[in-house]
Amino acid sequence: MTGKENIFCLVFLICPLLLCGCNGLISNTPQADDVKKTPTEQKKADLLRTLDRKFENPDAHFELGQLYHADGMWAKAQYHYNIALSFDPVHRPAQAAMVKILLDSGDKAKAKITADIYLNQVSGSATESLKLGLAFQKQLLDDYALSCYQQALHLAPNSAKINRQIGYYYLSKKDKVRATEYLSRSFQLDPRQPDVAGELGRLGVQIRIPQKTEKNTKKLDKIVEQSDKKN
Repeated sequence: MTGKENIFCLVFLICPLLLCGCNGLISNTPQADDVKKTPTEQKKADLLRTLDRKFENPDAHFELGQLYHADGMWAKAQYHYNIALSFDPVHRPAQAAMVKILLDSGDKAKAKITADIYLNQVSGSATESLKLGLAFQKQLLDDYALSCYQQALHLAPNSAKINRQIGYYYLSKKDKVRATEYLSRSFQLDPRQPDVAGELGRLGVQIRIPQKTEKNTKKLDKIVEQSDKKN
């Protein structure tokens, strides 16, 4: 066999090996579709698919707005909060988030006006005042949350649930005096609250099971019915 033939045979044998190696490298190269998404990106994708199936889903719009809000994409977040409220005008978490994004974007005046509108909307219902307060507290808007709780308590002063929530609010603020006051009142209204009893014990309050509870406590803590019936 001549030298040229030897070289040709060697090239013939090596080329397939090189091609296989290149194909292996190409196949092992991450493709855009194969790159793993972060949990946040995956959640966004899931919510977008949910909205593709049912665009009028206020909870999905709110959750997507929260993700954009956390990323600092305020325009997109506000868009989804508005859509959530267009489908459910009393979506309390979206209302609180709307006030939050207005504050974050620097529009304090509009944020206050918007919060006052929402507070006025629930002014006749202890139940809805409590819901809005919880939503505000979740957004770390404590002043607005407390306003809602006080409004709820004014409408239903004998609600163990509302007194309990205000007690926990003050406990989160390290105000032990006020926390003790409201948690004690809640426990007096409904002594079947082991979590409240535990907190009172940690606050140094001696627990005594009352002989009687107020008659309307049970109804108030189901849906705070008395305050709603008056309006």
